Amino acid sequence: MIGSITFAQNTNIATLEIMAKIGDAEAQFYLGVAYENGKGVEQSKSQAVYWYRKAAEQGLAEAQFNLGNAYSKGEGVEKSYSQAVYWDKKAAEQGLAEAQLKLGAAYFIGKGVEQSYSQAVYWYKKAAEQGLADAQYTLGNAYYFGEGVEQSYSQAVYWYKKAAEQGDAEAQFNLGVAYKNGWGVEQSKQKALYWLRKACNNQYDEACNLLNKIK
Repeated sequence: MIGSITFAQNTNIATLEIMAKIGDAEAQFYLGVAYENGKGVEQSKSQAVYWYRKAAEQGLAEAQFNLGNAYSKGEGVEKSYSQAVYWDKKAAEQGLAEAQLKLGAAYFIGKGVEQSYSQAVYWYKKAAEQGLADAQYTLGNAYYFGEGVEQSYSQAVYWYKKAAEQGDAEAQFNLGVAYKNGWGVEQSKQKALYWLRKACNNQYDEACNLLNKIK
């Protein structure tokens, strides 16, 4: 879910409802957030979906994404992966990074859409270029395994490092392994240990185990 509940908390729910009912898309969205979380109103997933849809149909990307999530999970609406993809794509096309990553994942496994590694990479890259760490890590994996893109350890390392610098433990581990083995970078035990320690400190057990073996 996207959407801070601060707006709803700082706005009288009755006022929010009035604004939503007269067609204010942002109010509709935050009213949906309030219903989803049960903040200021009795929790109702179906009412959340109702208001997300109102805002989504007006083109609000965050509402489109949350509506897509509702369809993915079957919360407040019958589960439908194709409908999830429909709304995620609308949000992704407006530049919402989280929607781009989710859409990429749908293409990668073919859930709600025809499977396509190249389309997965297309959307992963869109999100990664906006700085989303999960997308950067996932794009690194695509380059590492050559899925949807020409295999390239150097490009894998490039994106792993972007995610690792944001604290992504899996990316830190993969970057440490790359430095240990000289995959896509000049081999460096010092840098390998640096990134493996980072991952270990982030509770990534594989990194801790590998550290004990190479110290």
